[in-house]
Amino acid sequence: MQYIGLIVGFVLLIKCADWFVDGSSNLAKALGVPTLVIGLTIVAFGTSAPEVAVSISASVSGQNEIAVGNAVGSSICNLLLVLGASAAVFPMAAPKSVLKKDYMFAVMAAFVLIFVTGDVFLDGGLGTFADMLKNSSSMPVISYVTRSEGLILLTFVIIYVYSLVIGVLEKKDGEKEKGKFSWKDLLMIIVGMAGIMLGGDMVVDSSVKIAESFGVSTQLIALTVVALGTSLPELVTSIVAARKRETDIALGNVIGSNIFNIFFVLGSAAVVSPLTLNATAFVDILIMTAVSIIVLALASFRSNISRPNGIFMLMMYFAYTAYIVMR
Repeated sequence: MQYIGLIVGFVLLIKCADWFVDGSSNLAKALGVPTLVIGLTIVAFGTSAPEVAVSISASVSGQNEIAVGNAVGSSICNLLLVLGASAAVFPMAAPKSVLKKDYMFAVMAAFVLIFVTGDVFLDGGLGTFADMLKNSSSMPVISYVTRSEGLILLTFVIIYVYSLVIGVLEKKDGEKEKGKFSWKDLLMIIVGMAGIMLGGDMVVDSSVKIAESFGVSTQLIALTVVALGTSLPELVTSIVAARKRETDIALGNVIGSNIFNIFFVLGSAAVVSPLTLNATAFVDILIMTAVSIIVLALASFRSNISRPNGIFMLMMYFAYTAYIVMR
């Protein structure tokens, strides 16, 4: 029964996120908001809505492992599986302007998360990184993400979105697309938001039951099943974009999603209820940061992600999955 609940929860999350984005976009167009601004704000939030719903629901119910594991696991999944699969379909261009600004912001987000969550490790209280890799599962809670730190993470989201919107308005002079707002759009917004919240609750509840039935940690389920499920919108969008040779959309989708995962998803969850982290979660954050740097290095070479690099990234994802299952 819990498997049905998990599947239904994912369907609700993905479909209702689409409804919410469509209804909100029509509302914004009716109000005269520039089209590109809609894409940078409403659509970006919509693709991250499943992660937000799952992490907030998990935070409220005290399932911190799911709240953190979902956001971090989804970010790793985006970088290695989504980008890797997209590049394997068709080599992806990686403009230097995007790498220097947007991708560097995503890397900075990972380092900010290290400093917010790594108090004990950074003080040397848990030994070397090698020690943590070996013994992370037996180590106690090492850090907390407080409400004030959650607000700091949310502030970075505001700064990033503001810089994007200002850049678009300066370049495009606010290109607008007029539209009409109907009762159908209002219904899509309301039902979409309700479905996202309900789907998030169902995914969290089902994940906990599945973990208990298999005798594994909820953190493992969050890093694998939940992370992959909430990343399905990014995976589908990026692969379709790659097949249509619109690789800039695929790259931008992943970068934006990862920035939202770290700053908005974890920030929102921490504001709702402070998060506790164990050593295993911190190791995953370090791995996410290392993966971000590796992908940046691959993309910087000749300003593209080649098909062999894409296959290499997929192999890294499967190796990471094997590691977290066996640890």
